Amino acid sequence: MQEERIEWPNGAKLALSIVVNVEEGSEMTVARGDKGMEPVDELGIHLKMPIRNYGNESNYLYGIKAGAPRIVKLLRNYGVKASWTVAALSLENHPEIAKAIAELGHEPVSHGWRWIHQFKMNEADEREFIRKAVASIQKTVGVRPMGWLSRYLHTDNTRRLLIEEGFSYHMDDYSGDVPFWDRTTVPGKPIAIVPYQLDTNDMKMWIDPAMSPTQWLDYARQCFDQLYREGEAGFPKMMSLGLHLRIIGRPGRIWALEEFLKYATAKRDVWITTRQEIAQHFAKVSPP
Repeated sequence: MQEERIEWPNGAKLALSIVVNVEEGSEMTVARGDKGMEPVDELGIHLKMPIRNYGNESNYLYGIKAGAPRIVKLLRNYGVKASWTVAALSLENHPEIAKAIAELGHEPVSHGWRWIHQFKMNEADEREFIRKAVASIQKTVGVRPMGWLSRYLHTDNTRRLLIEEGFSYHMDDYSGDVPFWDRTTVPGKPIAIVPYQLDTNDMKMWIDPAMSPTQWLDYARQCFDQLYREGEAGFPKMMSLGLHLRIIGRPGRIWALEEFLKYATAKRDVWITTRQEIAQHFAKVSPP
């Protein structure tokens, strides 16, 4: 059995991808024409009724008002690049987030036009959904997104549509620790797959309330250490750290992100970069 590996620039032992998800301002609500309320809720309240959950909506808004400034400040202070997986409508509703991404020089990744269930769409609707997201993000951030992350699930058409719409990489994959090519979806038009990791995602502190920030930080550092050791042994990999404005941006959790950044930036031979730069480097060292 052959172990995964990739050569990173300047002999880096590990590539670290920090992913900041921006979903606030485009989550489900009857106020936006949805049939019901957003089911992802730290309060644990979800009713299958066509009413608004004002409490949860305000919890999402916290991510914009209070969480985002804390995260932006840390990323700027530690001088690290991030990929921002953004629901386009979120940036339309909160242009200050788009401005921050642009000013930091970070990468916007499309998380859909809205943070809704794409897998329910037919091909025509999904293509329009993708095109609207691209046009919107290009307008708000000033940069066209080259990567895509769906909300949980996607359709049999998604990857083909992404290729046809000019995307260079796709994130909806959890099958490994290095990029690889999908050469079969559209023969002759390969697309890079840059895998994501769910186990290091701060969402764990929502779906598993027993996981404290201390436990999340410990797990993230152990993941980092293991992958770094594999890189030292001659098998470099990549690590993803998924964040959310409304989750890690809380005062009782933000310290854990700072501790991780402090830890990661103190290590030598770690390439902290965007997913687009990872995809571009992969295409250079392993042409399709």
